[in-house]
Amino acid sequence: MPNTRKATIACIVEGHGEVQALPLLLRRVAAEVDPGVYLVVPSPYRVNRSALLRPGILEEVARIQGNRVTGTGGVLLLIDADDDCPADLAPELLVRTMTAQPDGRVAVVLANREFEAWFLAAAPSLAGHRELPEVLEAPQDPEAIRGAKEWLGAKRAGRPYKETSDQAAFAAVFDMKAAREKSPSFDKFWREAERLLRG
Repeated sequence: MPNTRKATIACIVEGHGEVQALPLLLRRVAAEVDPGVYLVVPSPYRVNRSALLRPGILEEVARIQGNRVTGTGGVLLLIDADDDCPADLAPELLVRTMTAQPDGRVAVVLANREFEAWFLAAAPSLAGHRELPEVLEAPQDPEAIRGAKEWLGAKRAGRPYKETSDQAAFAAVFDMKAAREKSPSFDKFWREAERLLRG
């Protein structure tokens, strides 16, 4: 592949579902913004949120993941904002991540309030998938909903949403353009992924 440019994005996540869903999602974004790039996504490093917020843990994990990046790309931290304000917490986490990766090739994204809010923002594109109804409308403000997983489970007649089996499946098919329009945190994710991909 002589004309193919390689990029590596090494991820830090908190949930089991993101371990599969995030690499898939990054490859979808890469195919849209730079089809010529050969994207390498090493297995995400999963660490629970409470540990990440303790001093020293994030710095060490960012160092480990940074060592896996060669050439273009960087380290991407993605966690749920939950009840925290992304505008307050993200800069703090970015500063800590950059102490381990001072070259600036890092990105911090907080899904507001949770990763699954991105699916709600593009809910019509998920209609008919994995037992969701054939007609599905997006909520007015997807990021205001605390309990996006429960919202998805309720829409499919009580079959609970399971991160380990549903998250990657929905990440493979949801309408990313619609999600960018209705979810500012997904738009932030897109822009940060594009920045790392382009180097």
